[in-house]
Amino acid sequence: MADHTPTGPVELGAQMDYAEHDRTYKAFLTLAKFGSLVCAGLLLAMAFGFFAGGFFSATILFIVIMAVGYFILR
Repeated sequence: MADHTPTGPVELGAQMDYAEHDRTYKAFLTLAKFGSLVCAGLLLAMAFGFFAGGFFSATILFIVIMAVGYFILR
């Protein structure tokens, strides 16, 4: 039969580091939030540069989108 005795520290009731878990989760959410902002801003700026403007106007639009998005997502 299978041996079901505890073999590791988790099964023995080791304490979890909840503070480190919270810091990791907050860092993940921040990275996901601002990573999505960069992707969306880049996509919008590239579309604007291709259809309506040029490289410099698209770059300025990207910077504006990043600045506005940063203040909204803070």
